[in-house]
Amino acid sequence: MNFVLDNSVVMRWYFGDGKPADLAYATRVLEALKDAEARVPDIWNLEVANVLARAEAKALVTEARSEVFIGLLSRLNIVVDGETSSRAWGSTLQLARRYQLSAYDAAYLELALRDGLPLATLDVNVMKAARRAGVEHFDIKPTRRKRKLASTSGIGEDAEACGKDHDRFLYKNKAVD
Repeated sequence: MNFVLDNSVVMRWYFGDGKPADLAYATRVLEALKDAEARVPDIWNLEVANVLARAEAKALVTEARSEVFIGLLSRLNIVVDGETSSRAWGSTLQLARRYQLSAYDAAYLELALRDGLPLATLDVNVMKAARRAGVEHFDIKPTRRKRKLASTSGIGEDAEACGKDHDRFLYKNKAVD
């Protein structure tokens, strides 16, 4: 099932922080990309770049780690929507006003509504707005874990279910440093 992917999920892949339930959700979303297409508004690349640049400026991560992450992201089945900007002053602004969201967050909701897709997000305000707007929250049932990979992020991954590229998103695994 295709879905709209919010940057809050993508950043869990990179930082590996947050509540265990959030990390597990982010992992399931990543696993879903093996068989599904994620759609993102055209601001997504800028959002990713902004978070990476700020983390690098604070010396939380290295530029090299960010470059590896960007390379891995580019190989996932993530499609950037080309209509986001043309809707910014119309439906996106209306959604931002109605649900008291930033225009950036409203862009994800607008795309989900326009394409009739569920929204993968960890942002509580976006989840609430999506629910009120009638947009389904994307999730899949957890898969059975055959063997866990060690990672310092605390997330165990099923090597057979995720594949090597997906495992690398668990950036704290020393192989990506």
